[in-house]
Amino acid sequence: MPVYVFECECGNTLERLVPMGTSSIKCENCGKGMKKVISMSSFILKGSGWAFDGYSKGAKKPTNNN
Repeated sequence: MPVYVFECECGNTLERLVPMGTSSIKCENCGKGMKKVISMSSFILKGSGWAFDGYSKGAKKPTNNN
């Protein structure tokens, strides 16, 4: 089960481990429904290794060497 961030109209924000199909949960402060929000990714490409795999701007295009 993934961790999702939920936000309420009252300003309360929670991170919860819930099944993938869950679109809302009940707020602990006011009891209203909290909506699932998109959170920032923690994925970062660091170092020089990823650039050599073709993910940089100057990546070489494949050639047809028949």
